[in-house]
Amino acid sequence: MAIDPKNVEKIVEVITREVLRALTEQEAQDTPDGAYCAVEEGDGILVKTCFDDVGHVISAGAERISSTLGRIPEDLDFGAMIDHTLLKPDATPDQIAQLCYEARKYEFASVCINPAHVRLCADLLRGADAKVCTVIGFPLGASAPDVKVFETETALRDGATEIDMVINIGALKGEDHTLVARDIQGVVEAGHKAGALVKVIIETALLTEEEKVTSCLLAKEAGADYVKTSTGFSGGGATVEDIALMRRVVGPTMGVKASGGVRSREDAENLVKAGATRLGASAGVKIVQGEVSTDAY
Repeated sequence: MAIDPKNVEKIVEVITREVLRALTEQEAQDTPDGAYCAVEEGDGILVKTCFDDVGHVISAGAERISSTLGRIPEDLDFGAMIDHTLLKPDATPDQIAQLCYEARKYEFASVCINPAHVRLCADLLRGADAKVCTVIGFPLGASAPDVKVFETETALRDGATEIDMVINIGALKGEDHTLVARDIQGVVEAGHKAGALVKVIIETALLTEEEKVTSCLLAKEAGADYVKTSTGFSGGGATVEDIALMRRVVGPTMGVKASGGVRSREDAENLVKAGATRLGASAGVKIVQGEVSTDAY
């Protein structure tokens, strides 16, 4: 899939302007006195940049994401917020079938499985509310952008309706924001073309605070539906602090998914209070039953 370089350039320009500001300020609720905003539209991206009365940038971003993804419901139904997850390399078809049975029984948001199991899950969940979520570039994020697009398109043909992709972490840490933007946008375009949601895994355990902010802004400007904390395979998972930061950066309209180490109802409650609107967990059944799991993911 060809990615318009103008889109990537615009994304990187916005990130460069915004990242330092987002590190130190809460998202403004209203435009301050004396401020003004400029709106640029082109190549499918709407960029709104606001300046204070002396011309300093105070916010920048695209607000084209459905507001429902970032809304935390007042009446918490954890089942409907959980991506019931089994990503272990030795997962068998019988275990995947059990996962789908539990997703139907407890009305989970989705099952999240490796791409090889997408077709089986799509068959087993036909007619159910639970979606089929799969992971792209998992768990390292080090595949080439075109490979991630191909993997996404294959998963969509097999029946996936939600895509969780891992960013190129090395490129982010090397400050190659153009590559990271292209990486995300290719998957987003492929997913949205098929009507699928796209969640961007930034792998918080490997990032500095500035890198967390940058990756969230890149995902937002590329049009992703969610940002997600972790793969669960890099030594750390979701924390309340990271969820609060991610919510502050992406604002109220985008989804935030907490994954990795969500083992109990208490964990789930704390993460949702911090701003999570989706939870990735292999302990979904125990969470809805109010128990504690020892599972690592």
